[in-house]
Amino acid sequence: MNVLFFLTPKSQVKFIDETMSVRQALEVMDFYRYSTIPLLSKDGKLVGTISEGDLLFYLKNHPFCNLSDLDNTNILKVKRNRDYLPIKANVEMSDLISAAINQNFVPVLDDQMNFIGMVTRKSIINYLYLNK
Repeated sequence: MNVLFFLTPKSQVKFIDETMSVRQALEVMDFYRYSTIPLLSKDGKLVGTISEGDLLFYLKNHPFCNLSDLDNTNILKVKRNRDYLPIKANVEMSDLISAAINQNFVPVLDDQMNFIGMVTRKSIINYLYLNK
């Protein structure tokens, strides 16, 4: 089976881009109720992933007077504890499953290392459950 069968394309994935402020990132994560979200560069490359924990530790260690203070802080200032490991679109299914064991989603890259979407652990489990 091909990894692309499970792919949620980039056009359907919510992500944060490297030009956003901490406040904008918090708002995106809050609105979509994500605990971890892809972080992309302006040219579509995967920079990493930002988690709720990353943001909470940043806020704990950088007290602020009001929420508007976070408008002036770029998201790249937030130290990321752990980035989700990406895979290329042409890998074997075993590589996809290995990556999905330890993360909620697996970012997928094309041959030029551009982010093209992600595979959720839920989509893999649903497929396996429905096709047992």
